[in-house]
Amino acid sequence: MASQETSNQSVKMRTSIATVSISGEFPEKLAAIARAGFTGVEIFENDFLTYDASPRDVAKMAEDHGLEITLFQPFRDFEGMPEPLRRRAFERAERKFEIMNELGTDLMLICSNVSPVSLGGIDRAAADFRELGTMAARHGVRVGYEALAWGRHVNDHRDAWEIVRRTDHPNVGIILDSFHTLSRKIDPNSIRSIPGDKIFIVQLADAPLFDMDLLYWSRHFRNMPGEGDLPVVDFMRAVAATGYTGPLSLEIFNDQFRGGSARALAEDGHRSLVNVMDRVKRLEPDIRIDVPDMPDRVETQGVEFVEFTTAPEEKANLTALLGTLGFTYTARHRNRAVDLYTQGDIRIVINTDSTGDSFAGASYSVHGTNAYAFGLKVNNAGDALKRAAALGAPTFSEPRKPGEVTVPAIQGVGNGVIYFLDGSPALASIWQNEFEPVEAPKTTANARLTRIDHLAQTTHYDEMLTWLLFYTSIFSTRRTPMVDVVDPGGLVRSQAIESEPEPLFRLTMNGADSRKTFAGKFLAEGFGTSIQHIAFATNDIFATAKALTTLGFQALPISRNYYEDLEARFGLDPDFSDAMREAGILYDRDDNGEYFQIYSRTFGEGFFFEIIERRGAYAGYGAMNAPFRIAAQRRLLRPEGMPKR
Repeated sequence: MASQETSNQSVKMRTSIATVSISGEFPEKLAAIARAGFTGVEIFENDFLTYDASPRDVAKMAEDHGLEITLFQPFRDFEGMPEPLRRRAFERAERKFEIMNELGTDLMLICSNVSPVSLGGIDRAAADFRELGTMAARHGVRVGYEALAWGRHVNDHRDAWEIVRRTDHPNVGIILDSFHTLSRKIDPNSIRSIPGDKIFIVQLADAPLFDMDLLYWSRHFRNMPGEGDLPVVDFMRAVAATGYTGPLSLEIFNDQFRGGSARALAEDGHRSLVNVMDRVKRLEPDIRIDVPDMPDRVETQGVEFVEFTTAPEEKANLTALLGTLGFTYTARHRNRAVDLYTQGDIRIVINTDSTGDSFAGASYSVHGTNAYAFGLKVNNAGDALKRAAALGAPTFSEPRKPGEVTVPAIQGVGNGVIYFLDGSPALASIWQNEFEPVEAPKTTANARLTRIDHLAQTTHYDEMLTWLLFYTSIFSTRRTPMVDVVDPGGLVRSQAIESEPEPLFRLTMNGADSRKTFAGKFLAEGFGTSIQHIAFATNDIFATAKALTTLGFQALPISRNYYEDLEARFGLDPDFSDAMREAGILYDRDDNGEYFQIYSRTFGEGFFFEIIERRGAYAGYGAMNAPFRIAAQRRLLRPEGMPKR
């Protein structure tokens, strides 16, 4: 049967999640699911069996949270069993139907058989489901058939659909799971031929691309839609085209999630579903999809400023470091203890306001001196705030003084602040209207820094996917492949996001498991602060290095062995290699271009600056140099500069 015409379709957004997807005890899971905004929940059988309450009590708990029980699952090893196992399978099913009646749900998932004694054959399976459908009808319930990617005889949704089609029973339908389809690289457009009313529920899961056993991949590495590499949006476009109007549910098996926060995981899940369906809605304009009304993903034009908070008595350490980088003190806020330092298109704000209503002061009291906020130049600041709020991001505001503009803002990693600025008259003129110019020192030399190339944020590894989803769902960005950074204290995972269509905004996210790593130490001693380093761009790194020497800048000292290896690996001219060594410049090259890096020494709890030059179309971040940078930072032991508090 062909898919329905799309012009008059309407797909309602009903969100659900399987209890297996998040951590915690059963009541905690239900509370987190409801609080995140879901309207339905799949009861995973093991969660039900290990919880000491009757089916009716569980039903009442779900009802009290405003949750519909969308599915009871899974029922295994049913179709194609030889006698007497076949009859036993029907007896087991009837008992489950009785439990479902008490739970108040009318749908059970049956996954394709994996038993080594099961018998193949589409007609045999259809006959079993026809008999089961009749039994289900007597109990007022339905059964949905799902093709497991590792099923013994059925591992493709097209075969599962053919079995359901031949069954031809109103109480038997198909269940689609994005992982089972996409992990086997089955074209999701084949779903378009399935009638929407025969799809009983749709389960969504993403995953990173791994070449491994399908069962192990599925049971340990699934993640929320948009957190992995599978084409989940294409899958849902095909589902939407069928006219399906049932729940969209998450079924996530992930070792990392099992130890995470139930509330945070549920919020991630709900955000991921809303984001996916918003993407589908924009790609399939003829299908009316009932999702929260919000602007499209936000286009960014780069980082407008980065703001530090510090104490008045520690400010001199930070301003001295900025001076060695060639920054000039150019303006002071008219109402607040806030100073502006500039160079090229870079703005660095230093906030020493410690008044009672100052968020900067509160951030300093928790984290010490830190880069707690940054501003993004976007196409529309109001739209950016609306989309972020619709996706559950916490908005941020603090009291304004006369003459000050309210800048739209949200909170992000480490409770830091992300401000949105655009070309509107009020926001575009904020630097002129709220800041009073000061006379620049005549001795300051220009280090030829032009703009902020990227920011680097550090978070605990178990929160990394949360923040990657945060950025990619709100902003028009893409993720680059994940990189493993080897630190003597453990492994750090690093992944960059870049704005589309042009990489005007770049951010690297580093996930640390161990506090023994340099990144983990920064998190632990900074009590969860977020921005660990800022990378400035230059068009001539050798001229910049010369200017920095004049300014008294102290580059991170890199071992001679690094340059000897570099020379051999890339076949560099010895004079070129020597020039880089003398300036403390690190180097990388690929088929598209070259990358040069200079690092500052660390201060505070491990914060540092980077100066980079990109030549050609090099799009990376010098990941191969990270171990050498970390080794050099470790050699310096206690960083010079700012005191701990």
